[in-house]
Amino acid sequence: MSDFINSFWSYYVVVIVVVSFVGMAALLMTSSRVRGNAGKQPTTGHIWDESLQEMNNPLPRWWKGLFIITLIFGVVYLILYPGLGSYAGVLGWSSAGSYDDQNNALKAKIEPMYKKFAGMPIEQLAGDKEAMGIGQRIFLNNCAQCHGSDAKGTKEFPDLTGAYGWRWGDSPQKIEETITQGRTGIMPPQGAAMGTPADVENVANYVLSLSKGPHDAAKAALGEAKFKTTCAACHGPDGKGNQLLGSQDLTKKIWQRGWGLNAIIHQINTGRTGQMPTWGGKLTPEQIHVVAAFVWGLSHKPGEAPAASASPAAAAPVAQ
Repeated sequence: MSDFINSFWSYYVVVIVVVSFVGMAALLMTSSRVRGNAGKQPTTGHIWDESLQEMNNPLPRWWKGLFIITLIFGVVYLILYPGLGSYAGVLGWSSAGSYDDQNNALKAKIEPMYKKFAGMPIEQLAGDKEAMGIGQRIFLNNCAQCHGSDAKGTKEFPDLTGAYGWRWGDSPQKIEETITQGRTGIMPPQGAAMGTPADVENVANYVLSLSKGPHDAAKAALGEAKFKTTCAACHGPDGKGNQLLGSQDLTKKIWQRGWGLNAIIHQINTGRTGQMPTWGGKLTPEQIHVVAAFVWGLSHKPGEAPAASASPAAAAPVAQ
């Protein structure tokens, strides 16, 4: 409660807490004053069926004792711990501080293990069963929500098993970079730039022809020139994408956001924005190194030598 936007709310909480304690003490005192007289017990004055009376007996002593102990405990707690507005308490405890302490203790405990992994190249680390078990758990806890527990992705999220290639590059360094920094892929709306709806349909047919999908050959021929003047800047004149931009390879049947003529027309007209969030502030560099090895191992063999970097224009498709 130390982050109130102004002092009013701190005083507001203090008043509520103090009034509550005073009210409970007053209730206890007034209830304790009730006493019976010479065999005649006091009543509340409520009578039913002429003779049935509601008695007003004193509270049991054991109950009053527990009540008093509870009040004392509450006062001591509010002295030691936060609870009175912005007052931090004598001990200076906070939930955020406790969380940080537990995290730091955990990091100190696992640091030697991660230190060993940090000195291993990803290609070698991918063959370490212990590291891959840890990497898989990190992946399931943080990445599976989008990419699936089997890493094969869904309609909006890329397949990481390498079945369709990698839009941003599949080298160990690129995968670590993607996890650490995140990625933002933008496909701007191109309907207006294409011209008429017929032009958009022609280009969509040409895009389908690149992956040998069902298309109208005549319309595809008409759309080729428009594709090369409007789309080639990102996807390349041959449609094979660009790793530097993360643009998709259109020569493969990778339709992450829907397949078919209508889906492609819709994407040309409306554009798309896909974002891979940054994990640099959520995972340690050592954890990123391990989970990157796990992801790399989904499409490569442990110990495999890094492939030569493809030229940007010839880069592969769907990425992390």
